Amino acid sequence: QSMEEGYQNLCVFFLESGAIFTFGKSKFAENVPSKFWFKNDKPFYISCGDEHTSVVTENGKLYMFGSNNWGQLGLGTKNTVSKPTCVKVLKPEKVKLAACGRNHTLIYTEKGNLYATGGNSEGQLGLGGTEERSAFHLVNYFTSQHKIKQLAAGSYTSAALTEDGQLFMWGDNSEGQIGLGNEANACVPHQVDVGKPVFWISCGYYHSALITCDGELYTFGESDNGKLGLSLEQLKNNRVPQLVSGIPRRVNKVACGGGHTVALAGGEVFTFGLGQYGQLGLGTFIFETSEPKMVDHLGKQKICNIASGENHTALITENGLMYTFGDGRHGKLGLGKEKYTNQFVPTLCSNFLRFTVHLAACGGCHMLVFATPRPKKSDNIHELEENEHSLSVKVTEMGGDADTFQQTFSARVRRREKEKSPEQCSRLVRTLPPLGKTSLKLASSDISSTLPLGRTDSNKESESIMDHETGKLYFIYMYSLAYNLSFKITTALKKMIYDCFSHL
Repeated sequence: QSMEEGYQNLCVFFLESGAIFTFGKSKFAENVPSKFWFKNDKPFYISCGDEHTSVVTENGKLYMFGSNNWGQLGLGTKNTVSKPTCVKVLKPEKVKLAACGRNHTLIYTEKGNLYATGGNSEGQLGLGGTEERSAFHLVNYFTSQHKIKQLAAGSYTSAALTEDGQLFMWGDNSEGQIGLGNEANACVPHQVDVGKPVFWISCGYYHSALITCDGELYTFGESDNGKLGLSLEQLKNNRVPQLVSGIPRRVNKVACGGGHTVALAGGEVFTFGLGQYGQLGLGTFIFETSEPKMVDHLGKQKICNIASGENHTALITENGLMYTFGDGRHGKLGLGKEKYTNQFVPTLCSNFLRFTVHLAACGGCHMLVFATPRPKKSDNIHELEENEHSLSVKVTEMGGDADTFQQTFSARVRRREKEKSPEQCSRLVRTLPPLGKTSLKLASSDISSTLPLGRTDSNKESESIMDHETGKLYFIYMYSLAYNLSFKITTALKKMIYDCFSHL
């Protein structure tokens, strides 16, 4: 009876405050898609690094978890932490902001103090040297006059934006990603001036973007693959901020990923850069673009928030729906236990149809989402489900002919060919995700029972494959076997397998 009451109490807390859902290699719950929530508190801000995560709550508490090889969790050790852990030494100051880089973390408190911890090989902690730290250290550069409203962090870079529009950056400048021209790096904050107050800042892996208060977008840093969205002439000065002219309206948010950039303007999304995993959301034939292009396939939905990871992207609509696209490995797109493939157009996360999504953060191989149960009277859930079904049909119809399927598969083969080994191949074949229809309902059991690649019982998997009454799955299984073992498949066999696959 006490266990029953305890469970009911937990459900009450969840219904009142919502939960944070984890997908991909988050280090939480052994990387199985799961969720957690806070008693008498709510998430206010979430940031994902390459393999670690920070959560700031409304009560000013900072929770950290994930990889900790460089001390980026700020807990005084370098041990990996698999559950959200409160940084107790910061409790008296109350944390307002946090930003996770590849291997470091920045936080800002209500007292006006900026702290940094983790890797520091390029001076990204802003402490004046290059010694890494496993606990949060005060960045002395900022005084009480610098009231910070936004933090950002990249691979080995850091940025702080003040309420009056001053932008400060520090760390690695090998590609010009902190906008300081020909300087190699900066171990203390330096102001980056574009002649106008700055409204927004984002740091990618090796490039950065800012938005001025009048809605102009500037990019700088590594210029490969078109991720700066600049002309050839502008790329000559890529080490200082350059104006992106390809977006026809005011930009109000920007998110830099590993090799791509996502901009939000007037409820519409524009992407540019590298898109071989689908992270641009522009379809299967656009693997790279240096010109900002508007993302379609969203119907009449207006987007209010964006997030970018290394190779994936998340969009949140005004009515709390979420779309994801890009690299689907590890299940980090949040599309359910059957969808670990790359998504080349925005795909509605149907698991969240009965929830309102408020926050999303994308990292290297994971994604975190804060969502609350959707009020029954606020939206017609049946209409949302019908729209989701309609979208799925349209996406399926876009699949094209057998040649499209072959090109996509051959690209994946080329990407993974270098990683192949007999042991890896046998593991991949054993852990093919099961096929079937994804449930539109998000129940506790649906989330917690979802298995990522590498954790499926091979015997049960084999039985489920043999139990199907048609021979279609046999062809798909054989295709996957040959694909993972790098066997040569004839065009005729590819077409035959594709024909079988397309009718499922």
